[in-house]
Amino acid sequence: MTNIILCGGSGTRLWPISRTLMPKQFVKLFDDKSLFQLTVERNSKVCDRQFIVSNTEQYFLALDQLEELNNANNRYLLEPVGRNTAPAIALACMTLDKDEVVLVTPSDHLIKDEAEYKKVLLQAKELANDNFLVTFGITPTFAETGFGYIEADELDVKAFHEKPDLKTAQKYLDAGNYYWNSGMFCFKAGIFLEELQKYSHEVYDACENALDSRVKHENDEMNTHDHSEQSTHHSEQPIRHSELDSESNMIRIKHDDMIKIPEDSIDYAVMEKSNIVKVVPSDINWSDVGSFDALYDELPKDENNNTLNENHISIDSKNNLIYGNEKKIATVDIEDIIIVDTGDALLISKKGSSQKVKQVVAEIKKITQLHNIHLTGYRPWGSYTVLEDSNGYKIKRIEVMPGKRLSLQRHKHRNEHWIVVSGEATVTINNNTFILKQNESTYIKAGDIHRLLNNSNEALVIIEVQVGSYTGEDDIERLEDDYKR
Repeated sequence: MTNIILCGGSGTRLWPISRTLMPKQFVKLFDDKSLFQLTVERNSKVCDRQFIVSNTEQYFLALDQLEELNNANNRYLLEPVGRNTAPAIALACMTLDKDEVVLVTPSDHLIKDEAEYKKVLLQAKELANDNFLVTFGITPTFAETGFGYIEADELDVKAFHEKPDLKTAQKYLDAGNYYWNSGMFCFKAGIFLEELQKYSHEVYDACENALDSRVKHENDEMNTHDHSEQSTHHSEQPIRHSELDSESNMIRIKHDDMIKIPEDSIDYAVMEKSNIVKVVPSDINWSDVGSFDALYDELPKDENNNTLNENHISIDSKNNLIYGNEKKIATVDIEDIIIVDTGDALLISKKGSSQKVKQVVAEIKKITQLHNIHLTGYRPWGSYTVLEDSNGYKIKRIEVMPGKRLSLQRHKHRNEHWIVVSGEATVTINNNTFILKQNESTYIKAGDIHRLLNNSNEALVIIEVQVGSYTGEDDIERLEDDYKR
């Protein structure tokens, strides 16, 4: 069984912890592990391999976190732009054998009853082997208005329902045969594609075309293997790419082809239309950690029901979520409050109102990039942390991992000073390449073509001082980029 892990989404309801370039699924919230890592660990116990669907930024985050788990045998599908869950799942399934059972899961859910989870997975796998499309219905514990619902008659799905108002949600809860829609699925790759072709052929055809174009594009570009047999059109075959990229673990879709795929969810495209859908009721202590109120419920607490935080000084305060490691946070006589400090942003909210954080993000987007990036950003080569950002200059701490290098680039509006703090830097400026050691520095003026390489066996740390009329991240002209590692 293959676990297709969907890594899309930016988790805006958990801003400022979660941002576009470091979404909530990759933030280490629980025992120094991310929700993504917990998903991989949980599903690796029943699945043979992972198939990770993400964008380019998330690919590198996923790769790093899988390396921390010593987890190999993975494949990756990189989407240049998201088109919702139906295309993401379809593109992945088109590269698998038609009889392969797949478990489709989001990357950002928390499941704490793993024993029960394993039971429902095995039940779903049996139904999938009988050629059903299986969804997992979470046994509701309260009248939640933020989830869709599945109406069931035992294992048979009667109807899917949109997010209800509170009165309707309470009616669903009282009825006893309604479940929260978890967004998790299990089926044979071929059965799903047959149903997709039947009910949403525009999505199916566009996915096929995108995958065909990608195969031809990379064969022309890399000139390694002839896949013409796999890419020959057979209209009666819903799967034509089961041998696709047997020598490669990464599938890249071209931007223009991805844009042509209609945007649609798996629920709308298939599950609500198909007559072979089953639901497995799942009482697995599940949470989508979709808000700070939900996060508060899952984090460990002190004796006053404040979330544990070694930097928190509490004076007669209780029932608060306190998040932040940048500075001491002192509270006096407060109750039921959310305080989130990330160094560059501070959020304060009443508990029960944290769903409105999405409105905050909408306002943030109008004035700054704080919805997009943290002070620390993670890149294929390592990471950077903004130490100071002011008019006319910016100071960064840059860490480059052994054997990694930054892209060959130049800047129009800024000059840069590099000072080596530790390690050894191989620096290229125009046609000159040289070594910098600890306490040594160099200067790159605007327009110089330059590159930074760590050719040693230890991490390289430099301080970069940018000076100029503009020091934004988009003042970079990349002349050569290392996409793969």
